[in-house]
Amino acid sequence: MTRHRICLCLPTNRACSATITAIHEEAVYAAHHLGADVHLLILDSADARTRAGHARVVAALPPDANTTTHHLDEETQRDLLRGMISRAALPEPDRILEFVLPAGVSYGSCTNRAFLLATALDCHSVHRRDSDSTYQLLGTETVFPIRHELPWLGRPAADASPAVTLTDLDPVHRHRPVSMAGASFIGELSVDIGEIRRLDEDLYRDVVGLWAPADWSPERKRQLAEESFTGAGMAPFTGDHSTLTVVDPMQVDMCNISFHRDVYERIPLPPATDTIGSDYFLIHLVHDAALPGILHNRHIENFYTPERRTDAGFLAYQTRFVKFLLSMLYFNHVYDRMAAQGARLLDGRQHLQADPVLEFLRESTRLDQSENVWRLDQVETTYRKLGGRYAVFAEQLAQQRAQLLEEARQDIENFARLVEAWPALVGAARYTALEQAGG
Repeated sequence: MTRHRICLCLPTNRACSATITAIHEEAVYAAHHLGADVHLLILDSADARTRAGHARVVAALPPDANTTTHHLDEETQRDLLRGMISRAALPEPDRILEFVLPAGVSYGSCTNRAFLLATALDCHSVHRRDSDSTYQLLGTETVFPIRHELPWLGRPAADASPAVTLTDLDPVHRHRPVSMAGASFIGELSVDIGEIRRLDEDLYRDVVGLWAPADWSPERKRQLAEESFTGAGMAPFTGDHSTLTVVDPMQVDMCNISFHRDVYERIPLPPATDTIGSDYFLIHLVHDAALPGILHNRHIENFYTPERRTDAGFLAYQTRFVKFLLSMLYFNHVYDRMAAQGARLLDGRQHLQADPVLEFLRESTRLDQSENVWRLDQVETTYRKLGGRYAVFAEQLAQQRAQLLEEARQDIENFARLVEAWPALVGAARYTALEQAGG
């Protein structure tokens, strides 16, 4: 069996020493039990004191012949990215740099950096984890998701079929490569809006249903609200189950996901800042192109960090949630177009094509914004009814309406620009000597 070089990635902007230790254990597990050469990539955007603590943890990790750890602060990442952008000879290099390393929080951008750096390392796949999650235990054994992510990524689905519990895949798709493997999470909601549900379940369903297309029926929106952000519930892991299928995007989470390089080297994630959900695009793309994946049940345990409970953290997070709702005007259009395109999203070698995606993104930027005006009206009304700090946020929202509407449209334009630049960036990444910069 081929010994693949893989990238196990942890983006972070917070203290997470325990997570670093745990993800290194997963890296060593993959090296020893699954025959991988693992590059553990820690992309650290935390403050200087926190990074120093992380560096001490990394220095104390037990050495392993088949595991290499790279602990990169933002300055190092910026230098590497500047080199790639310069080598790619792209116009507006400062703008491209801002897309991949923005000043604000961007879930898509941090993962795009992982994709580019994994390409620099010549990795076969990227496996992403999050700093606000942990692994489950079965007795004393840690439940590592990577057990199901290797070794099938990139291989024809027919090869993986004997190794999974269940195959639920149209026979015409079995020659296509396994492009993604993932599971979900247990524990807290993936979006920190559980307090709204505790205050008023009807208002919770109203506001969560706003991410659906406006023309959906009330019942369909209600059902979406019931399913959204809940992951795999609360039931702990008791044994393995895996399905070879075209994976439903509602069944996996970005804290517990892996992609083959033929996905992320062709199309990036949206670089939107201060917006939750900006990193889920490729899950939808893989699904709509009917590329096979492995859905398993080694779910990660999700938890909330204390910062979200502060007043500043609350306001910042609610803004990210509202920007997510506004982004769905555009993404619902793009997802509908991708679903209609289906296998035509692939070329003759079963590889994703960027041109159709680029066309759909540009189409979406011309959509009328009245649906988003309506969304803002609904959020304001709901939050005023909730009272307290939600009413305070509604007042802030009322003053930012024009700005938020424009940012939502501009985010899609920026994404289109990055999709257009991505092939040159990936090509430049292949000539970037990351190992000289790694820790």
